Amino acid sequence: MLTSLFLAAALTQTSPDPLALPIGRSGTSVVQPMQIKDMAKDRMASINDIVIAARDTRFVFLGESHTNPQHHKFQAQVIEALARSGRPVIVGFEMFQRPMQSALNPWTMGMWSEEQFIKESDWKHQWGYEFALYRPIFEVTKQFRIPMVALNIPRDWVRTVGKSGFSALDETQRNELPTPLGTFNPVHRKVFNAMIGNSHPMTGASMDNMYSGQVLWDEAMADSALKYLTAHPQGSNAVFVVIAGSGHVMYGQGINWRIFKRTGEKGITVVMVDGEKPVSVSRGIGDFVFCGGTEK
Repeated sequence: MLTSLFLAAALTQTSPDPLALPIGRSGTSVVQPMQIKDMAKDRMASINDIVIAARDTRFVFLGESHTNPQHHKFQAQVIEALARSGRPVIVGFEMFQRPMQSALNPWTMGMWSEEQFIKESDWKHQWGYEFALYRPIFEVTKQFRIPMVALNIPRDWVRTVGKSGFSALDETQRNELPTPLGTFNPVHRKVFNAMIGNSHPMTGASMDNMYSGQVLWDEAMADSALKYLTAHPQGSNAVFVVIAGSGHVMYGQGINWRIFKRTGEKGITVVMVDGEKPVSVSRGIGDFVFCGGTEK
């Protein structure tokens, strides 16, 4: 949802630019196509710099544009570099809903062909984007036998809350989620409003419910990651990589903020942007930014 809303907002001239909000680290930085930029140092960086920056954290958040193949190649390279550094790696996917968890391990263990994996994981209905876009990531998880985690909740839960608020969830659904599901982060709301821009006509309670749906989405994915780590202890050197749309991690206010709220762990946030030309971004948007060229 947020990827399409972000694109619409970016085209609305009267809306704040979601890439250039004055949140966190001050100032802006220009990122060249196919370049990684370290936002803290405002200089070019490498994938190895990301690995080094992540040495003392359990979480790396990789925020993508779903249809940009360069983003997925880059994500695969980051995951491979983390694995080759000797750390146990887990990869959590926005793309899969929790009920699909049992369909992920056979791929990692080399038990299924790509065709079987696409079928058994219900890829076409779970996500819908071309599998080929994500193939580099899945090839790396199979090569290094990296556990994969389904982070998402059933999408109809998000749609229900987006339409009618948290109270519309039934007891069974609420029991699967952390509490409280609060909308008490004004900085996150600022990011959300910028991504929505002027592209959505709803206001008042309707817009509040839509925002609640986004909060549920982020909170649930953070909860899925933490539940997995509790159920499958990996040791102090393990790193959990979250793959999600950039709107779920920008400015450290989405999944990453929800994990920080519960654990005190900030992690490393890498935001990916599109552009054939240099892109100006807020230095607070993430720890690193990768400009992946166009979505072609």
